[in-house]
Amino acid sequence: MNRIEKVMQTLVKNNENAFVPYIMAGDALVEQIAFLEKAGATAIEIGIPFSDPVADGPVIQRAGKRSLENGTTLRGVLRTIADIRPIIHTPLIIMTYMNPIMALGISEFIDECSRSGIDGLILPDLPIEEEEIIAPFAEKAGIEIIRLVTLTSPLERIEEISKKGRGFLYAVTVNGITGARKGFNEQLGEHLQRVKSVSSLPVLAGFGISSPSHVQEMNQYCDGVIVGSKIIELLEARDLAGIEELINASKITHVKN
Repeated sequence: MNRIEKVMQTLVKNNENAFVPYIMAGDALVEQIAFLEKAGATAIEIGIPFSDPVADGPVIQRAGKRSLENGTTLRGVLRTIADIRPIIHTPLIIMTYMNPIMALGISEFIDECSRSGIDGLILPDLPIEEEEIIAPFAEKAGIEIIRLVTLTSPLERIEEISKKGRGFLYAVTVNGITGARKGFNEQLGEHLQRVKSVSSLPVLAGFGISSPSHVQEMNQYCDGVIVGSKIIELLEARDLAGIEELINASKITHVKN
């Protein structure tokens, strides 16, 4: 069983919430992964820097630009992860766009992911209609593709997408790019409830979540959260206590509405 599927099954069984932090690959990658595992992250999403992102807001874009300027490459990231994988037990998920994968070669990319102990992939620019170019390779290697649904996805499509995976469903909480926000649309809770009503997978909310109160709010409606821009801001400020506060907020059990 894939590590992501295993940990999500355990959380659901125990009525616990998931917390998945996003970090940008580059400097201090090993130290950041080790810290987040110790802090209690359910899984860790590792972004690959890309020159032309379509879903990333300004904080993640700046982090990606710095990472590229420092010479970070997809192959280099995977080999760094391979070196530390024997001592890291938390599920690791690569978030990247398709261009770097195509440049490396799909088969070679999956082989490198498998050797590195990668558990999942998030590919924001790959619609389900085109995922056959990579999904069979990933499935054969036991690597889970984490699929996204949005506020504008019809329920029929959400149900169709949720049936394709065995890890979790990534529910995007805003119509737009990533980035910390003060609040969310009043109808978001109802939307997340609808997603859960048709999803055969645990549902994690992501985009814009930036405070312990946001974490607790989202966890009333779904099975956990994914936090990116705020994690990067806190890492840049060396505010590790702020990250621990976010993770600890996810440990407060809610009765789902």
